[in-house]
Amino acid sequence: MAPGRRGESRCRARPPLGCASCATSCRGCATGSRSCGGTFDLAAKQARLEELGLVASDPELWNDRERAERTLREQRELEKSVSFFGESERLASDAEVLLEMASESPDDDTLNEAASALAQLAARLEEAELARMLSGEHDALDAIVSINAGAGGTESQDWAEMLLRMYLRWCERHGYAVEIVDIQPGEEAGIKGVTFTVKGQYAYGRLRSEIGIHRLVRISPFDAQKRRHTSFASVSMIPDIGDDIEVDLDEKDLRIDTYRAGGAGGQHVNKTDSAVRLTHLPTGIVVQCQNERSQHKNKAQAMKILRAKLYEKARLEHEAEIERVAGEKKKIDFGSQIRSYTLHPSQRVKDHRTDVEIGNASAVLDGDLDELMRAYLLSGAK
Repeated sequence: MAPGRRGESRCRARPPLGCASCATSCRGCATGSRSCGGTFDLAAKQARLEELGLVASDPELWNDRERAERTLREQRELEKSVSFFGESERLASDAEVLLEMASESPDDDTLNEAASALAQLAARLEEAELARMLSGEHDALDAIVSINAGAGGTESQDWAEMLLRMYLRWCERHGYAVEIVDIQPGEEAGIKGVTFTVKGQYAYGRLRSEIGIHRLVRISPFDAQKRRHTSFASVSMIPDIGDDIEVDLDEKDLRIDTYRAGGAGGQHVNKTDSAVRLTHLPTGIVVQCQNERSQHKNKAQAMKILRAKLYEKARLEHEAEIERVAGEKKKIDFGSQIRSYTLHPSQRVKDHRTDVEIGNASAVLDGDLDELMRAYLLSGAK
């Protein structure tokens, strides 16, 4: 989306905000959730944490609820990061002492303690390695995730709902906050599509491994003859750019539709046109939101997602990386999947990008995705 092109919205990034705790500028210090400094820049993190403590103690901060929430979230994330360094240093020191003791008097208890300390330190190093891999421009941001059912009718709609449950369980395990923005139920079962936000440190960086087509093979619960069926669903994602990026939208480029929100939702939701659908006419991008009872709030949320989608489109075009991330644009059908989940005749999950296979498909569908995500991030770091 070239800036200034007639009939299209323009997208431009605001200048970085200055940060007192690092030599260079970094976006997000005042309003976002990024941590300052490099992944292992402990001094910068501690300095930024002190700065946030002063910001959080200012009563004026609470006049802007969103800014206050972002500040407290960044503060919590930095506290975890600084604590991680301190705990890792303590484990390394303990392991060193125990290894010296074991070399001088090798008894079973000392050896077991040394082995335990080394195992804990190794786990810490794996966490640090994962943080190093999550160093992309938008990896630290929140994520806006969409799941859409593909070929297979009711089967695929049920599969889309299974994927939603899988990601909700994964988010729950890792302490990420989830908000469903829009959901379209299927006619018989499952969902046609859903959009939700995931809030927390490195949400986008970790979840971007899931972009693409997901394939399920199982004995259909909807088939009276109990035949094996193959279902597809797509997962797409954009970073939640928040206020870091300014996108100029011309009202003439938008079609705004209102409608009654679906589902139970209470009397107010069902009796008023509170749900909002935005269509960006130059690009054809459609965003809808129905999670709030207020039409004004739904419109604001939809505009936020639309800005993020327009920014992402402009970024992809500018960097000529459409082919790399275009898994969501492929036909949701045979031959285009990034991962296969087989429940019959045997249970296994295979990622076709990394060739990682896991025999416990039930655990994966219950949110145990870390091994698959890690393998994808490692493959991209090589």
